[in-house]
Amino acid sequence: MSTARTMKTSIPPEHEHPFAQFVRILGKGKKGSRSLTEDEAWQAMQMIMRGEVLDVQLGAFLMLLRVKEESAEELLGFVRAVRESLHAPQNLRVDLDWSSYAGKRRHLPWYLFSIFLLADKGHRIFAHGASGHTIDRIYSEDVLQALGIPIATDWDSCARQLDQQNFSYFPLRHLCPRLHEIIELRNIMGLRSPVHTLSRLINPADAPCVIQGIFHPGYRPVHQLAAQALGYQRVDVIKGEAGEIERNPDIECLVQSVRNGALVDETWPALFARRHVKEESLDLGNFIAVWRGDVSHEYGEAAVIGTLAIALKLLGDADSQETAEEMARTLWENRDRSRF
Repeated sequence: MSTARTMKTSIPPEHEHPFAQFVRILGKGKKGSRSLTEDEAWQAMQMIMRGEVLDVQLGAFLMLLRVKEESAEELLGFVRAVRESLHAPQNLRVDLDWSSYAGKRRHLPWYLFSIFLLADKGHRIFAHGASGHTIDRIYSEDVLQALGIPIATDWDSCARQLDQQNFSYFPLRHLCPRLHEIIELRNIMGLRSPVHTLSRLINPADAPCVIQGIFHPGYRPVHQLAAQALGYQRVDVIKGEAGEIERNPDIECLVQSVRNGALVDETWPALFARRHVKEESLDLGNFIAVWRGDVSHEYGEAAVIGTLAIALKLLGDADSQETAEEMARTLWENRDRSRF
């Protein structure tokens, strides 16, 4: 991002840049600094979205937030500002918002099979994410393209895909180019930024159910509280494998939720007594072979079923863990193996 493009106004040298106040709030030392209020965060993100911030200011702002770690109030203000710039069709019907920003590096993206099974069951899944911002990972978009599944480039193509297959993946670079530019700074800064967090919360199509995966456990309650403040009625946040929405069957899974304004925590037990080793290679040929039933994969199949069970309970298809897992297992066993 060039300074000439991101900065729209010329500030005389004797005047302070209007964004400087937000950098100062975050960076005024151990005793003087503080978190932004919700309104300050909203104002700051509005300026960022409008391209009214110098590159040096944006870098400082993002890294100060990264060191401090963003608060629920800051996330709320950021998300409000971003959502104001998104213009989903009012008649777009979506059941579940599924964010995918982390990528996988130890295991294959088994969560995609969970999405396909939800769509086959009749649920309309709106997925959004970004790819390529972290090296040595594979991303949803790359895998979907390899499988021959079309990617949305605008709201019209998104609506068509939802009508045709109950699923659409809308990349952030088309959905919100400004946020995508900031995520692309990951390899320049060497660190993730708050955009990786707030992107998971934007729920662009106003789905009644939202599911989110995070990597660092400390962010789980932050997402939960921000979702509650945003008024989302049914939300699940998990520490997903690599940060994607994928239940790791080797460990217990704490799901921190919002249900009609109330905060609810629920623990799903581990499905295995021992841990599995990571994949030797992320071979999509093997990935497809598991779907077809040509080979078995203990970890992968359990990850599909476990992730699917959580989503089914969130969507209201099941009222208990046992029922959800039984339903998920049946959907997996009866899948259309000829799809790929």
